[in-house]
Amino acid sequence: MSYNTVSMFQYYTERLLKQLSLDLNCSPEDLCAKENMVTVSAFNEGRRSYSPDKPFLEMATLGGNTVITADACLHDALRELVKDKEGHWLFELHNLIKLNDLLKAYGYQMAPTHHMFLPCRDVRVEERWPVRWLYDDEITPFYGDPRFPNAIAYPEPCPARPDRIVVIALDGDTIMGMAGCSEDAPHWQQIGIDVLPEYRSKGIGSYLVTLLKNKIMEMGDVPFYGTAAANTRSQNIAINCGFKPAWVETEAMKIEGR
Repeated sequence: MSYNTVSMFQYYTERLLKQLSLDLNCSPEDLCAKENMVTVSAFNEGRRSYSPDKPFLEMATLGGNTVITADACLHDALRELVKDKEGHWLFELHNLIKLNDLLKAYGYQMAPTHHMFLPCRDVRVEERWPVRWLYDDEITPFYGDPRFPNAIAYPEPCPARPDRIVVIALDGDTIMGMAGCSEDAPHWQQIGIDVLPEYRSKGIGSYLVTLLKNKIMEMGDVPFYGTAAANTRSQNIAINCGFKPAWVETEAMKIEGR
C-alpha cells in the first residue's frame, strides 16, 4: 500500500477511531465531538484490555474532546467534572488529582498517562546490524529475562495480549537490543523496545523499531507505540521511525491491598 504523509496518518487515525470506540464504548463520531462524553464501561468484543476486570474508568483524547468510560457509580461526579472544560485539560495534573480523589473512595487510583503514536510516514533503513526474527512460540525462551521488560511481556506471557513478533540486533552472538510487538486487540500491534546499556546511543533502538513497524504494516496490521509523558528518549525513537503523536490515554487501577 502506498501512502503520502497525510493519507497514511489519516488511514491509521480512521482505524484508531474504530478501535477506541470499542475500548470506550462509544461511537467513532463521539471521539471527534465538541463536548466531552461519559459512557458506561463494557466488555466490547475486540477492545484492548489491560486488566482482567471491566474498566472502572478509562479515558482518552485525540486533542479535542475527551471520552471517559466508567462504572455507572461515577457518572454524576464525572459529568460535573468534565462540564465546560476543554477535553485535553482533563489530563492536566490538577484535574487528574480530582479524579484520583474521586476514585479513592472506591479503592482505585489513577494510573500513569500514556502518550500514544501512530505511523505518519514511510521510513526505510539500510542494513546496519545483523538481526534475528522470532514469531509467536519462538519468543518463549526470553520470558522472564530482565533485559527485555518492554519488548515482550515480563515476567511471563500474557494470553490477553500475546507477543507476536520479535526482532533482535546482534553483535556476533551477543544481543544488543530487542524490539517486540504484542497484539493488544485484533490486528493492533503495540511495539516495545529494549537496548542493552552498553549499546545505547548508537541508533539500534530506531533501527529495530523501524524494521518491526514496517513488518507490521506489510502484514496489514496497525503498529502503535506508547510512552510515558516524560520519556523523551522513547518519544524521539517513535518520531525517528515515522510515528506521530495521535492520542493520550489513562485509566484507573486498583489500590494494592484494597
